[in-house]
Amino acid sequence: MSGETVEVDGRDLAISNGDKLFFAERGITKRQLIDYYLAVGAGALTGCFDRPSVLKRYPNGAAGPYFFQKRAPVGDAGFLRTTTVQFPSGRSADLLVIDSLAALIWSVNLGCIDINPWPVRSGDTDHPDELRVDLDPQPDIPFSDIRRVALVVREVLEEMDLKGYPKTSGSRGIHINVRIVPEHGFTKVRRAALALAREVERRAPALATSKWWKEERHGVFIDYNQNARDRTVASAYSVRPVPDARVSCPLEWDEVADVEPADLTVETVPRRLSQKGDPGAGIDAVAYRLDTLLELADRDEREGLGDAPWPPHFPKGDDEPRRVAPSRARKS
Repeated sequence: MSGETVEVDGRDLAISNGDKLFFAERGITKRQLIDYYLAVGAGALTGCFDRPSVLKRYPNGAAGPYFFQKRAPVGDAGFLRTTTVQFPSGRSADLLVIDSLAALIWSVNLGCIDINPWPVRSGDTDHPDELRVDLDPQPDIPFSDIRRVALVVREVLEEMDLKGYPKTSGSRGIHINVRIVPEHGFTKVRRAALALAREVERRAPALATSKWWKEERHGVFIDYNQNARDRTVASAYSVRPVPDARVSCPLEWDEVADVEPADLTVETVPRRLSQKGDPGAGIDAVAYRLDTLLELADRDEREGLGDAPWPPHFPKGDDEPRRVAPSRARKS
């Protein structure tokens, strides 16, 4: 379709190739994907508002190749805004700031199926205001185990005087986000996330692991490194590039024990949102401090648990253990 436009925020946005199939198995076109984001706009903006976002572009739909674009091609689109972020390498780039539904739809028109914001706001890109708990199951782990680990995370957070907001990942896991006061850098927020992961592992050792090396993992991996600089996860109401067009959908805690991710798709979530409201709508009401988790990290360190491995492209941490898989370390 040529010359197609959609009105968003009183602005006519051009839509390119709106009839292109983005989810072939469901017959969902790019225009239908845009219509989905228009329908869930308020909830989607809660998850990414005023945040620099990496553009993960699928020009030929969910089944095709994708690429990451960190420098936003805003051109002369005067309604778009960028902010500068610094990467672990020391390089920097100007990322798109999603501060309106129009900006979100603009990114979807570029082929962005899911939205991948940093856990910071545009005015302070060095101090996260979101702690992210990413529950990543190992192959063949039943979703019932992920639900159980999520409820252990809730238990630990509440004991630490923190409130978590759960959502399906839209793939195989569960995310739990905590709004925090932006007073610490990425390294300290990651340290708090590592302490949380280790405490959950202590409480559910048969189900959960904080081990970074895949050869040491079992059950559900609590990916503390998602809190490192330049790591992103799909935000609330993001559609994921999987064949059935699942959505990363916010949940009430009393839904977690029975949730079936396959029920939460582009086709079902708009109706759910209009009927039930947004379980994640209150996340910005209170920002919490990380003092209790950092005290737990201090205790772990006194008991011999120091830093854990960072992702491979990060500079070596001062207290980081050898960055080599345990099996290779034993051979050497």
